[in-house]
Amino acid sequence: MPEHQALKDLAAEKSVVDRELVTADTEVSDLQREQKKAESDVEQVRQRRARNQQRLDSGQVTSPRDLENLQHEIGSLDRRISDLEDAELEVMEKLEAAEVVQTELRARAEAFAGRQSELETSRDAAVKELDEQRAGFVDNRAVVLAELPEGLITQYQRLREHNGGIGAAPLVGKRCMGCRMELAPSDLNAIKAAAPDAVLRCEECGRILVRTADSAA
Repeated sequence: MPEHQALKDLAAEKSVVDRELVTADTEVSDLQREQKKAESDVEQVRQRRARNQQRLDSGQVTSPRDLENLQHEIGSLDRRISDLEDAELEVMEKLEAAEVVQTELRARAEAFAGRQSELETSRDAAVKELDEQRAGFVDNRAVVLAELPEGLITQYQRLREHNGGIGAAPLVGKRCMGCRMELAPSDLNAIKAAAPDAVLRCEECGRILVRTADSAA
């Protein structure tokens, strides 16, 4: 059934995307934590700088040496803030790129899920139709069996067991569709001369031959 193979192929593709999505989710989660830490680091240094600036602006520090040290520390904190902000920006850019990949993979996973649902629906409908056809064949077979001679049924069953489950085959053109061999001209002439209700056999495989509109005989 085509749906079964399509579902198998889809499952293989989906498995790859699912693994990639797990990797992407992990990377996004790691970068989010890294970003929060970077933000926290920047905020801590900013608060420290703000306190130092407040001390400087308040006039509480009067010693020239202390003022110089305080100003030097503020300058160091400014450079530290700049470095931390650069690091934070780098993390944000990585996070943004990772989230784009994550979004694309999620969209692909959702598309796979939708396609899988469609294929499963189609498969279920096909299976239901086959089951209905099989039930019809079983009913028709029961009707036909009731009309056939018991000896012919027994013969057919023996041929089925001997020929891999196929006891009868149509004659298409000059070929038995059971063994795929062409019948000899003499066999075809014998079939032509046979009565419509005669039980015919393939001389190659022994199966019962069923004459059709496509038969050469």
